[in-house]
Amino acid sequence: MLGGQLRRMREQAGISRADAGWQIRASESKVSRMELGRVGFKERDVSDLLELYGMQDEEERFRLMELARAANNPGWWSRYGDVMPTWFTNYVGLEVAATLIRTYEVMFVPGLLQTEEYARAVVQMGKAYLPVQEIEQRVALRVARQQILNRANPARLWVVIDESVLRRPVGGEDIMRAQIEHLMMWAQEPNITLQVMPFSSVGYPGAGGAFSILRFPEGDLPDIVYIEHAASALYLDKLEEVDEYVAIMEALTIAAAPVSHTDSLLKEALARMD
Repeated sequence: MLGGQLRRMREQAGISRADAGWQIRASESKVSRMELGRVGFKERDVSDLLELYGMQDEEERFRLMELARAANNPGWWSRYGDVMPTWFTNYVGLEVAATLIRTYEVMFVPGLLQTEEYARAVVQMGKAYLPVQEIEQRVALRVARQQILNRANPARLWVVIDESVLRRPVGGEDIMRAQIEHLMMWAQEPNITLQVMPFSSVGYPGAGGAFSILRFPEGDLPDIVYIEHAASALYLDKLEEVDEYVAIMEALTIAAAPVSHTDSLLKEALARMD
């Protein structure tokens, strides 16, 4: 979050990354990595940048310096560093900070709503060669991420899944049946909205593959679009790019079956398995 704020302040001040780098005795690329949250923050560097950017509000300056100190303290997910690539480590940190996550999924149940058994089946898919311990660590990470949904101030989650997700027997019928029942339970929670895109709907042609949009407390960060690939991920935060995906997400929620139909669609999916 701090990196995004520093970037916005630099841009508002009309200062290049090269000039910002000169201010903190570093390269332009280091400033870029700081703004993307890919390196730690030295308090001296942050203080020097705030001075360069003309930060006059002492309360805001204090808040940003506190963020710099907190950013250097590893989150709970750091203990999974051995099985988590850097590009995904960044996402988990953003996920923890988000107040609203909107997700469109066409292949699998989103990780935040997966049962442990379903998650294990997904992790093993194409990675059966991994040591058992690593598989279990990956599963434990996926389950631990779900704490954002039942913490004291839970994140809101709005999910649209394609009907094919409910018909794909990941891990076998018993695991899939338990997963659908799990979805029925989550769908009753006030902070979770689940919609199904039925085969009878043509969907939305601009949707493409799966993506997530993360929203943060007001003033901390702009919305971020997250698109995951096999060995990397794309983070979009430019206003025009985010706006396009927000429009796509809104169109998907309209094209999908109404929320009031979700329970009956999940029950139909269960009935087909009997």
